[in-house]
Amino acid sequence: ELLDSKTVLISHNVTDPSVSLSATADEESYKLYLSDIGLFTSLLFNSADKLNTKIYSKLLSDKLDVNLGYMYENVAAQIIASSGNRLFYHTWKKDDDVHHYEIDFLIASNAKLVPMEIKSSNVNTQKSISAFSVKYSKKVYRQYLFSQKDVGHKEQLIYKPIYMLPFVLEELSE
Repeated sequence: ELLDSKTVLISHNVTDPSVSLSATADEESYKLYLSDIGLFTSLLFNSADKLNTKIYSKLLSDKLDVNLGYMYENVAAQIIASSGNRLFYHTWKKDDDVHHYEIDFLIASNAKLVPMEIKSSNVNTQKSISAFSVKYSKKVYRQYLFSQKDVGHKEQLIYKPIYMLPFVLEELSE
């Protein structure tokens, strides 16, 4: 019912991205994103004690001391979905560890994979995307990390500011 109402976007976990994204999408393993980032922000920072005005002010001036990864990821989900792409992600267990790697978004372009990581801060670590690119090296077309960083690259990883995601998607669809 939520999907039919268009209030949420669904992203399915892909069990084997080397085969096909939609063919190996696990219907039982998914993430939901709210379709309206404004509503999501209001729900996230709604406060009964009227602190929300101060929170919004800090948020808009980039002075809110909180991890906004979930907001950035939600924005990316909306942009990817509005560009006509289905939402997929991929997780797999780390060797000899209880933790998992996760690629935030996967799309296909030129019959290959494009893993995308979304970060809210100016990060320098990207273990998941690096491990993914090694594991599926023959299937990866390009790899992106979207954050607050300037445009750049480190080896094959391309850094882009989050606001450039629509332009990257347009380029990948050509």
